[in-house]
Amino acid sequence: MLQNLILRNLILRNQVSEDSQPGSQLSETTGDTWSRVARRIRVPLGFIFAVVYLWLARPTRTSLIAGALVLLPGLVLRGLASGHVQKDKQLTTGGPYAYTRNPLYLGSLMLAAGFAIAARSWWIVAAMLVMFAAIYIPVIAGEERYLRRTFPDYDDYARHVPRMLPRLTPYGSQQSETAYSSARYWKHREYEASIGCVVVLAVLVVKLVW
Repeated sequence: MLQNLILRNLILRNQVSEDSQPGSQLSETTGDTWSRVARRIRVPLGFIFAVVYLWLARPTRTSLIAGALVLLPGLVLRGLASGHVQKDKQLTTGGPYAYTRNPLYLGSLMLAAGFAIAARSWWIVAAMLVMFAAIYIPVIAGEERYLRRTFPDYDDYARHVPRMLPRLTPYGSQQSETAYSSARYWKHREYEASIGCVVVLAVLVVKLVW
Protein backbone atom coordinates (compact mmCIF):
# COMPACT_ATOMS: atom_id res chain seq x y z
CA MET A 1 0.00 0.00 0.00
CA LEU A 2 2.69 2.49 1.04
CA GLN A 3 4.91 1.60 -1.88
CA ASN A 4 2.01 2.16 -4.26
CA LEU A 5 1.26 5.57 -2.75
CA ILE A 6 4.90 6.63 -3.07
CA LEU A 7 4.94 5.33 -6.61
CA ARG A 8 1.90 7.39 -7.58
CA ASN A 9 3.73 10.51 -6.46
CA LEU A 10 6.83 9.72 -8.47
CA ILE A 11 5.30 8.21 -11.61
CA LEU A 12 4.58 10.71 -14.30
CA ARG A 13 1.33 9.51 -15.85
CA ASN A 14 0.16 12.45 -17.83
CA GLN A 15 -0.37 14.19 -21.12
CA VAL A 16 3.16 15.25 -22.06
CA SER A 17 5.06 16.51 -25.03
CA GLU A 18 8.67 16.98 -26.09
CA ASP A 19 10.17 18.91 -28.99
CA SER A 20 12.32 16.13 -30.48
CA GLN A 21 14.68 16.37 -33.42
CA PRO A 22 13.81 14.37 -36.55
CA GLY A 23 15.93 11.26 -37.05
CA SER A 24 16.15 8.16 -39.13
CA GLN A 25 13.39 5.57 -39.22
CA LEU A 26 15.67 3.16 -37.33
CA SER A 27 16.22 5.58 -34.45
CA GLU A 28 12.50 6.32 -34.23
CA THR A 29 11.69 2.61 -34.09
CA THR A 30 14.31 2.07 -31.40
CA GLY A 31 12.90 4.99 -29.43
CA ASP A 32 9.37 3.63 -29.66
CA THR A 33 10.52 0.21 -28.50
CA TRP A 34 12.38 1.51 -25.46
CA SER A 35 9.49 3.82 -24.63
CA ARG A 36 7.18 0.80 -24.45
CA VAL A 37 9.69 -1.12 -22.35
CA ALA A 38 10.12 1.83 -20.00
CA ARG A 39 6.37 2.04 -19.51
CA ARG A 40 6.24 -1.60 -18.49
CA ILE A 41 9.17 -1.66 -16.10
CA ARG A 42 8.60 1.65 -14.32
CA VAL A 43 5.93 0.17 -12.04
CA PRO A 44 8.04 -2.68 -10.60
CA LEU A 45 11.03 -0.34 -10.43
CA GLY A 46 8.85 2.10 -8.52
CA PHE A 47 8.06 -0.54 -5.88
CA ILE A 48 11.74 -1.32 -5.50
CA PHE A 49 12.57 2.36 -5.24
CA ALA A 50 9.91 2.88 -2.56
CA VAL A 51 11.51 0.24 -0.35
CA VAL A 52 15.00 1.66 -0.92
CA TYR A 53 13.71 5.18 -0.24
CA LEU A 54 12.32 4.28 3.17
CA TRP A 55 15.45 2.34 4.03
CA LEU A 56 17.89 5.12 3.09
CA ALA A 57 15.85 8.07 4.38
CA ARG A 58 17.47 9.91 7.29
CA PRO A 59 15.02 12.74 7.94
CA THR A 60 15.43 15.59 10.36
CA ARG A 61 12.84 18.08 11.51
CA THR A 62 14.34 20.73 9.24
CA SER A 63 14.50 18.44 6.20
CA LEU A 64 10.88 17.38 6.68
CA ILE A 65 9.68 20.98 6.84
CA ALA A 66 11.77 21.99 3.82
CA GLY A 67 10.63 18.96 1.86
CA ALA A 68 6.98 19.64 2.65
CA LEU A 69 7.35 23.23 1.45
CA VAL A 70 8.65 21.96 -1.89
CA LEU A 71 5.94 19.31 -2.12
CA LEU A 72 3.04 21.71 -1.65
CA PRO A 73 3.40 23.76 -4.87
CA GLY A 74 4.01 20.53 -6.77
CA LEU A 75 0.69 19.16 -5.52
CA VAL A 76 -1.08 22.39 -6.44
CA LEU A 77 0.40 22.36 -9.94
CA ARG A 78 -0.57 18.73 -10.51
CA GLY A 79 -4.06 19.41 -9.22
CA LEU A 80 -4.56 22.35 -11.58
CA ALA A 81 -3.17 20.40 -14.53
CA SER A 82 -5.36 17.34 -13.89
CA GLY A 83 -8.42 19.58 -13.82
CA HIS A 84 -7.62 20.95 -17.28
CA VAL A 85 -6.25 18.03 -19.25
CA GLN A 86 -8.61 16.03 -21.48
CA LYS A 87 -6.55 13.00 -22.40
CA ASP A 88 -6.98 11.72 -25.97
CA LYS A 89 -9.89 14.12 -26.60
CA GLN A 90 -8.14 17.36 -27.44
CA LEU A 91 -4.77 19.05 -27.18
CA THR A 92 -4.87 20.83 -23.84
CA THR A 93 -3.22 24.25 -24.05
CA GLY A 94 -5.05 26.14 -21.31
CA GLY A 95 -4.45 26.54 -17.60
CA PRO A 96 -0.93 25.49 -16.60
CA TYR A 97 -0.50 23.94 -20.07
CA ALA A 98 -0.35 27.48 -21.44
CA TYR A 99 2.95 27.95 -19.60
CA THR A 100 4.60 24.53 -19.78
CA ARG A 101 3.88 21.51 -21.95
CA ASN A 102 4.37 19.18 -18.99
CA PRO A 103 2.81 20.65 -15.84
CA LEU A 104 2.03 17.19 -14.48
CA TYR A 105 5.60 16.05 -15.05
CA LEU A 106 6.93 19.29 -13.59
CA GLY A 107 4.71 18.86 -10.55
CA SER A 108 5.93 15.28 -10.15
CA LEU A 109 9.53 16.45 -10.30
CA MET A 110 8.75 18.91 -7.52
CA LEU A 111 7.26 16.06 -5.49
CA ALA A 112 10.39 14.00 -6.08
CA ALA A 113 12.58 16.94 -5.07
CA GLY A 114 10.53 17.41 -1.91
CA PHE A 115 10.87 13.77 -0.98
CA ALA A 116 14.61 13.87 -1.67
CA ILE A 117 15.02 16.89 0.58
CA ALA A 118 12.95 15.28 3.31
CA ALA A 119 14.93 12.03 3.12
CA ARG A 120 18.31 13.80 3.27
CA SER A 121 20.15 11.17 1.22
CA TRP A 122 22.36 11.72 -1.83
CA TRP A 123 21.84 8.09 -2.80
CA ILE A 124 18.13 8.81 -3.19
CA VAL A 125 18.90 11.86 -5.32
CA ALA A 126 21.17 9.78 -7.54
CA ALA A 127 18.54 7.03 -7.89
CA MET A 128 15.89 9.57 -8.86
CA LEU A 129 18.12 11.10 -11.52
CA VAL A 130 18.94 7.71 -13.00
CA MET A 131 15.28 6.67 -13.10
CA PHE A 132 14.25 9.93 -14.70
CA ALA A 133 16.95 9.73 -17.37
CA ALA A 134 16.52 6.03 -18.16
CA ILE A 135 12.76 5.61 -17.72
CA TYR A 136 10.79 8.82 -17.81
CA ILE A 137 12.57 10.74 -20.55
CA PRO A 138 11.90 7.88 -23.03
CA VAL A 139 8.27 7.72 -21.85
CA ILE A 140 7.91 11.47 -22.37
CA ALA A 141 9.41 11.17 -25.85
CA GLY A 142 7.01 8.35 -26.74
CA GLU A 143 4.00 10.31 -25.57
CA GLU A 144 5.24 13.31 -27.51
CA ARG A 145 5.32 11.26 -30.69
CA TYR A 146 1.73 10.19 -29.99
CA LEU A 147 0.61 13.80 -29.50
CA ARG A 148 2.36 14.81 -32.71
CA ARG A 149 0.55 12.13 -34.68
CA THR A 150 -2.83 12.77 -33.06
CA PHE A 151 -3.12 16.56 -32.90
CA PRO A 152 -2.21 18.71 -35.95
CA ASP A 153 -1.77 21.81 -33.78
CA TYR A 154 0.84 20.20 -31.58
CA ASP A 155 3.86 21.37 -33.59
CA ASP A 156 2.92 25.04 -33.21
CA TYR A 157 2.18 24.50 -29.52
CA ALA A 158 5.56 22.79 -28.99
CA ARG A 159 7.40 25.63 -30.74
CA HIS A 160 5.97 28.25 -28.40
CA VAL A 161 5.65 26.48 -25.04
CA PRO A 162 8.69 25.08 -23.16
CA ARG A 163 8.74 21.40 -22.33
CA MET A 164 9.35 21.96 -18.60
CA LEU A 165 10.36 25.37 -17.28
CA PRO A 166 7.30 27.64 -17.60
CA ARG A 167 7.16 30.64 -19.90
CA LEU A 168 6.22 34.00 -18.37
CA THR A 169 3.13 34.68 -20.49
CA PRO A 170 0.32 32.28 -21.44
CA TYR A 171 0.22 30.67 -24.85
CA GLY A 172 -2.66 31.45 -27.21
CA SER A 173 -6.09 32.79 -26.39
CA GLN A 174 -7.30 31.52 -23.05
CA GLN A 175 -10.89 32.53 -23.74
CA SER A 176 -11.46 29.51 -25.95
CA GLU A 177 -9.72 27.03 -23.65
CA THR A 178 -11.47 24.57 -21.39
CA ALA A 179 -11.86 25.82 -17.84
CA TYR A 180 -10.70 23.95 -14.78
CA SER A 181 -13.04 21.10 -13.82
CA SER A 182 -13.09 19.49 -10.39
CA ALA A 183 -14.86 16.52 -12.01
CA ARG A 184 -11.77 15.90 -14.13
CA TYR A 185 -9.60 16.21 -11.03
CA TRP A 186 -11.56 13.41 -9.35
CA LYS A 187 -11.81 11.38 -12.55
CA HIS A 188 -8.03 11.39 -12.90
CA ARG A 189 -7.75 10.42 -9.22
CA GLU A 190 -5.25 13.17 -8.59
CA TYR A 191 -6.30 13.25 -4.92
CA GLU A 192 -4.22 10.10 -4.48
CA ALA A 193 -1.07 12.21 -4.86
CA SER A 194 -2.08 14.29 -1.82
CA ILE A 195 -2.93 11.19 0.19
CA GLY A 196 0.38 9.64 -0.79
CA CYS A 197 2.36 12.70 0.27
CA VAL A 198 0.67 12.79 3.67
CA VAL A 199 1.30 9.08 4.24
CA VAL A 200 4.95 9.19 3.21
CA LEU A 201 5.68 12.26 5.31
CA ALA A 202 3.93 10.60 8.25
CA VAL A 203 6.16 7.54 7.88
CA LEU A 204 9.23 9.77 7.78
CA VAL A 205 8.05 11.49 10.95
CA VAL A 206 7.70 8.11 12.64
CA LYS A 207 11.18 7.16 11.45
CA LEU A 208 12.53 10.44 12.83
CA VAL A 209 10.94 9.89 16.23
CA TRP A 210 12.03 6.27 16.49
